[in-house]
Amino acid sequence: MKIIFLSQMGFQGKVPRNHPNMRTEFAQMCALKADHHPLSLIDNITITYDHAVLLIPKTTHDRESLQSVDIVTKAKNIAKKVWFMQEGPSWIFQDMPISQQFWHYNLLADVDGILTENKTDIPYFKGLVGNNKPIYDIPSLMIEDAINNQTLTNKNDRKGVIIGGNFVRWYGGFDSYIIARELDIPISSVSMGRKQKEEDAIPDINYLPYMDWSNWINALSNFKYAVHLMPTIAAGTFSMNCAYLGIPCIGYKEADTQRILHPNLSVEIGNLEKARKLIDKLKKDEDFYNECSYECLINWKENFNESSFLNHMNKVLL
Repeated sequence: MKIIFLSQMGFQGKVPRNHPNMRTEFAQMCALKADHHPLSLIDNITITYDHAVLLIPKTTHDRESLQSVDIVTKAKNIAKKVWFMQEGPSWIFQDMPISQQFWHYNLLADVDGILTENKTDIPYFKGLVGNNKPIYDIPSLMIEDAINNQTLTNKNDRKGVIIGGNFVRWYGGFDSYIIARELDIPISSVSMGRKQKEEDAIPDINYLPYMDWSNWINALSNFKYAVHLMPTIAAGTFSMNCAYLGIPCIGYKEADTQRILHPNLSVEIGNLEKARKLIDKLKKDEDFYNECSYECLINWKENFNESSFLNHMNKVLL
């Protein structure tokens, strides 16, 4: 199959397996041996593909220039089948101006199929655009070639707890922080785009600088525990990265990576009571900790490896 991904990113060509910033969408392109081309240069494409995958920007500003372009028609001129690939939560377009909400809906109605970030997103899209349109999940993925296993911290040397997001509703960072404090050990956090300047003044959190993906995996391997109570259900790469390293992560079960990889540490959105009980059990029950650590690592190997991804996508992209 010949596949092309179209997004707002500026590069053209394929993603190499040793790319240092192999975040999940790059890994998906790489595994599928897909080409990538900027949406803004779609008229320059002269090759015909079996599938075109549209990665539409998540922000209002980036979408403004696309509203006047018939993206789906242009994509159908170069591909036999055109897919919309979910970026961010299923409802993200409803935070945008009315004109963009209807533009987004019309785009969903015009494509041949939809690829969701989670199995739990499928019913939403089926209700939104009807049951007849092909709607499947495209699983999150890691390609490990750029990871230097020699620099990863040994499991027995890991310390501290890391929370997976900043202090905004999007990431649920405050909730994660409150639960992480139950461990009474040093807390670290990530620096994402929505981070507020005031967060640096919180005395008991060490903020990691923004880094590329391969360096992030190395940094993450230093931690013994993880908490990611993010109510915005999206790709779930934080939970997946933790599972790859065997780090138990508490999070919301609506995300496939959390529910499948960390089943004994997954709670319903907003259930901080259960999250608090689980973090206490991880702290006090060594056998439970070791079980969760081993289980997430095995679950990653069985469910989120590259072969599983390709087996799934080869059935979707017939």
